Amino acid sequence: MNITILGAGAWGTALACHAASRHVVQLWGRDAVLMQGLRTRGENTRYLPGIALPETLGLTSDLGAALAHAGAPGGSGLLVLATPVAGLRSVAQAMREHAQANAAAVHPVAGSVEQVLILAKGFERGSGLLPHAVLEQVFAGWAGRPAIGVLSGPSFAQEVARGLPVALTVASADAGLMHHAVQALHGGGMRIYASGDLIGVEVGGAVKNVLAIACGVSDGLGQGHNARAALITRGLAEMSRLGLALGAHMETFMGLSGLGDLVLTCTGELSRNRRVGLQLAAGKTLDRIVAELGHVAEGVPTAQTVLELAHSRGVAMPITAAVADLLGGRCSAKDALRTLLAREPQPEAGATSAPTVEMPTKPGAQA
Repeated sequence: MNITILGAGAWGTALACHAASRHVVQLWGRDAVLMQGLRTRGENTRYLPGIALPETLGLTSDLGAALAHAGAPGGSGLLVLATPVAGLRSVAQAMREHAQANAAAVHPVAGSVEQVLILAKGFERGSGLLPHAVLEQVFAGWAGRPAIGVLSGPSFAQEVARGLPVALTVASADAGLMHHAVQALHGGGMRIYASGDLIGVEVGGAVKNVLAIACGVSDGLGQGHNARAALITRGLAEMSRLGLALGAHMETFMGLSGLGDLVLTCTGELSRNRRVGLQLAAGKTLDRIVAELGHVAEGVPTAQTVLELAHSRGVAMPITAAVADLLGGRCSAKDALRTLLAREPQPEAGATSAPTVEMPTKPGAQA
């Protein structure tokens, strides 16, 4: 199978390493200097150091060539978008322009891309759209628009690239795409499960990054394992409330892309978002943390967008609000923690659960 991965960051490179053992894979990066370095060194020293690239892996900075590789005759190819959320729209627009120009050519260089799989986790800043909705907006009115799906779940790129076991979820409204993605990626140390709950899988992948920052702050302030467990559990409640308000299914949040990804990102030493929280607790400025990180920590741009979306839907997300205030410079790490601890007591179950428990609250207190 021909597979093209657009985005030569850590996750795109790791998935390319995994897929190259069984398929003809091409990895595209917009930075020609970076891609030349990958060819010369046989390693992505910037984003995935210490991992040798398969000799069979194709490397290119030519978007047209990368798309042509995925547009295999008969629709047997697969295109994977491994760019951060912030770059998703521009890559999708370029993809559409290339595809339409190719279709209009006297001698088209390849068939059209029929299936696209997204790796990005987050909400688009400004629009508040989930990744699949960004693509749907860009592809609207296009006769050759491909089927869209997402791949998500608890996964660190370093471990995937090393062939260690991982279980992920592919989600789409298109059953054919899910079957195709499972065929392409399931195997070796990677297990792929299918889900029709595209929104739920994406919400889980987005919100867990924000909650991981909160856990990093708590750990950095020495609040202990009890506090971390509380943040994960109550964070899962926030994630679920927002997801249900957006049309997701509750059971999705008990799976790999919900609870699984949340636990890994909130506790793993390789978690970039948790690292942001740890360093904020140590007193570093956000600008310095982001500059030193060298990678995108999606929880940083996502927090405020999630909070605004929650407000628009009437969903209470106090942990997310505390993280957004901290990232926005409106409070310190210690103040954010104090705010959460000072909240009025609440029943653990939702308002629709029985039995109903009356809690002592101050007038006007929010659940």
